[in-house]
Amino acid sequence: MLFHSTLRKDLARNFGATLVVLVTIVITIILIRTLGQASRGSVNPSEVLLVMGFSVLSQLTTIITLSLFITVVATLSRMYSDSEMVIWFSSGQGLGHFVRPLFRFAWPVLLIVTLLALFAWPWSNQQIQDLKQRFEKRNDIERVAPGQFQESAGGQRVFFIDKDSPDNRFGNHVFISSMEGGMESVTTAQQGRIELTGNDRFLILDKGQQWLTNRETGETRLTQFEHYELLVDSDVGIPSSAFTSRHTPSWELLKNPSRENWAELSWRLGLGLAGINLMLLALAVSAVNPRGGRSYHLALALFVFVAYYNMVNVGQSWISTGRVNIAPFMLGLHGGVFVVAMLWLSARHFNWSWRFLRPLNATQSKGAA
Repeated sequence: MLFHSTLRKDLARNFGATLVVLVTIVITIILIRTLGQASRGSVNPSEVLLVMGFSVLSQLTTIITLSLFITVVATLSRMYSDSEMVIWFSSGQGLGHFVRPLFRFAWPVLLIVTLLALFAWPWSNQQIQDLKQRFEKRNDIERVAPGQFQESAGGQRVFFIDKDSPDNRFGNHVFISSMEGGMESVTTAQQGRIELTGNDRFLILDKGQQWLTNRETGETRLTQFEHYELLVDSDVGIPSSAFTSRHTPSWELLKNPSRENWAELSWRLGLGLAGINLMLLALAVSAVNPRGGRSYHLALALFVFVAYYNMVNVGQSWISTGRVNIAPFMLGLHGGVFVVAMLWLSARHFNWSWRFLRPLNATQSKGAA
């Protein structure tokens, strides 16, 4: 049908353009944030692109849903402004007839959003957490990059090496500044290497010197050495990773029911239900006066999306704290929005207005008299 095919082509073209723009913006924001984490030592600098990719994947649910919502509002608003809606309405196509072609276009996108929320969201969060924990579990020497000062995990030592070996086991021109109690020490050596003794990790320094300063008395002492052993880590065992509900697969949430798991599950399922309701809301919001501007309706559409999305997040918090149960909340929020959207769409489709109710009310009052 010409009506369906024309609408779907416009939607597909606008959806692709909107998705590219939003993904580009999100990638830029996440790249800046990830680079900031790498500069603070929270993320391995060599894994910045990997962490950024997983972060973008975890945000795709929101990006795709917002892209689809903007696409519907922008496409139908343009049709109103260009008087195309007048042509379709005059040919017998009311606003309610747009629901079928709209969902024929949107159902694969909504399915992808649901699958991403149920499977890709926890998997990507788990991969990011694994990368961060693996980097944090490294000892202080392994974090050092040649030519850069690196602070230890406890903040008591500062390391610097001029260059290292290909296997990262040896470093030349080593500098270490440490603070323990009231003693401050500055150690330099021509070469350093790491050795394991049982569960302890030692830094072996060769041909260097050490300055010790008592910060209380100001007394200093210089010691030169040919061989010096410095304990870096007393336990190199890596503890098991502790993941929250956002890192847990969906089937594990169902197997282990708890407030946190139900809250996370309500958020994941809510994204798919919200996508359906947002399509109906976009269809109702997009009706504009051709003689007026579209900025008001675009602002209203953005407010509707933000308010609905925030309510999904607020509901997750309420369920996790036990204020509400998952079933009443899901029914109240998504069911209530669906009813409001259908009433709003029906009012647009049948051109309901308060002006048509006034004569009816007046007639009823006269009959009662």
